[in-house]
Amino acid sequence: MQKITTYLWFDNQAEEAAQFYTSLFDDSRIVEVQRYPEGVPGPAGTVMVVTFELAGQRFIALNGGPQFTFNEAVSLYVDCESQEEVDELWAKLTDGGEESQCGWLKDRWGLSWQIIPRRLTELLSDPDPARAQRAMQAMLGMQKIDVQALEKAAVG
Repeated sequence: MQKITTYLWFDNQAEEAAQFYTSLFDDSRIVEVQRYPEGVPGPAGTVMVVTFELAGQRFIALNGGPQFTFNEAVSLYVDCESQEEVDELWAKLTDGGEESQCGWLKDRWGLSWQIIPRRLTELLSDPDPARAQRAMQAMLGMQKIDVQALEKAAVG
């Protein structure tokens, strides 16, 4: 078991979100679903907590009610190997959600994600500062990251 686990607060959609998220990544699964018992704040028998894994990383989702919502101060960063992976995740996660800037989006529950191709990190770390700066400027004008456009911008 990992020492630190991300804990996500949902109104009442924890199980739906966990099922959706686990459908997106290999090595993902629902580990456990706990239900509210009698005599606690929450309808008895409904889902209280869902423990799930995404790409081997454990998360816990709580149906805690509407008191708290997600914001961009916390996001899930996905290191994508290819443009195809970026495109697929972007399409699925923005379905019912919203696009933002520089590879960021919010899913249908308001959770922020960064869908970042590994090539972006490589270009931003280029030993030639001018190339890195051109890649950065190109990225700042994007919503979903476009690797081909970044590479074109980097060479000038």
